[in-house]
Amino acid sequence: MLQTAQRTAKLKRKKRAPASIGEAAMDKTAATHERFLEAFRWMLLTRTLEEKLVSLYRGGQITGGVYIGKGQEAVSVACGLFLEKDDIFAPLIRDQAGRSAFGEPLIDVMRTYLGSRLGPMRGRDGNIHRGHPRNNELAMISHLGAMISVTVGTLMAKRFKGEKNFVGLSCIGEGGMQTGAFHEGMNIAAVEQVPLVVVATNNHYAYSTPNEREFACDDLMQRAIGYGFEGYSVDGTDLNACLEIIGGAVKRARAGRPPQLVVASVLRLSGHGEHDDASYVPEEMKRQAFARDCLKVAEQTIIKNNLLDANTLTEWRKDAVAQVDEAIATAQKEPVPESDTEDWCALLTRDLVDQMGYNE
Repeated sequence: MLQTAQRTAKLKRKKRAPASIGEAAMDKTAATHERFLEAFRWMLLTRTLEEKLVSLYRGGQITGGVYIGKGQEAVSVACGLFLEKDDIFAPLIRDQAGRSAFGEPLIDVMRTYLGSRLGPMRGRDGNIHRGHPRNNELAMISHLGAMISVTVGTLMAKRFKGEKNFVGLSCIGEGGMQTGAFHEGMNIAAVEQVPLVVVATNNHYAYSTPNEREFACDDLMQRAIGYGFEGYSVDGTDLNACLEIIGGAVKRARAGRPPQLVVASVLRLSGHGEHDDASYVPEEMKRQAFARDCLKVAEQTIIKNNLLDANTLTEWRKDAVAQVDEAIATAQKEPVPESDTEDWCALLTRDLVDQMGYNE
């Protein structure tokens, strides 16, 4: 499968020493193209998946909300693509591309949305709070700003245990940046100099609240210096720029530089959730450069630079559809929780419950 094969290839990829400066330049170009195409394929899989989730939701087959990342896939995939096995990743609701690139199995996504008790949440929680803590993918907290502190705490725990060469990447939206928990987390990250990368996606609306009612600075990246971070801005519709800037931030954090803040500018190309028609977004804003569809921009780049032929692109689309359909078909056949027999205690406290005799 695409996920397993590409994730394994990413972790095991090795570079050979170039024989000359010219060969080094060619190798670098080839590697850059390879990374771009890998990222594009994750973006394509994510768009295919989320379009299917919307269809299932509208057909009444998904309980709860559906919140897609349409238009934010380039930022998200760059977050997951540069992290290694022992790094910490704290994605949010619009980060499916990054989740997939980091190694989240597609079947676990569908199991969670369709309520299978074989999924990571065992059909107990809502469909957006899933995670794989043992695999260093943290489960999202509803109060989004709190994830910065959770990531910082996890990094400090790894440091206390003597681990080396790790980083943590936490995603946030510009709305979550205005919370008290976010500011506290950023402060302690800089004070403790943990290897943290915070990628903030400014999609111009915190639900329906526009930027001008959220913050007064010209650019949220300006806050970096006040926190003691190094800050960078990036066009979130440009996949190549996202890979370069976010990849560079991960590299700097791993090398011991101060914590990194990257602020990406995009427009959310759907409502806050599928229950929201986004009628509050003015038509003029939809014509701005930051409102481009990053998937279409990436595909145009591929065609313009002859990175792939049309037949291969078609095959990739078919493969994405096949993977999504297979995951859905599998999850739909699996059992859902039975309220009268289900053990509803948290997984990690089962032994404590037994020890305390609460079931007696």
